[in-house]
Amino acid sequence: MKPKVYLETTIISYLAARPSRDIITAAHQELTNEWWENRHNRFDLFISQLVIQEAKSGDKDAAQKRLSILDPIPLLELNEEVISLARILIEEVLPKKAVEDALHIAVSTIHGMDYLLTWNCKHIANAEKEHAIAAVCRRNNFEPPIICTPEELMGG
Repeated sequence: MKPKVYLETTIISYLAARPSRDIITAAHQELTNEWWENRHNRFDLFISQLVIQEAKSGDKDAAQKRLSILDPIPLLELNEEVISLARILIEEVLPKKAVEDALHIAVSTIHGMDYLLTWNCKHIANAEKEHAIAAVCRRNNFEPPIICTPEELMGG
């Protein structure tokens, strides 16, 4: 059985985007493309309706490209358990404006993902929040996924 990876929207956005002129964003895009080309088949990939909703926004052509990448990936349900855990994450760890980020963490946790793959290092892949996020999940009887970037999931 392959490890399970929840793809947060930034991963799909970087895969579908035109190359950025910003050096850090361009590096993230390159690493994401490298992970996709060389590593994604080693995992069972999952998304949620939230990823689809976020991928639909913005430029119509870019949104269509993002949606075509997402099309074959199975959806995880945004159920009451997910919403409940997301609320607790907002109350205890994340800022109130980070509701979508809390939902990404909660859906990947509730559905038993091994990894949550993201480039959102402000609220999700944030070393200063990692222990608090894990503590909230465990206190609610769930094992959190390993939250990481494509660079950290390249294998070795």
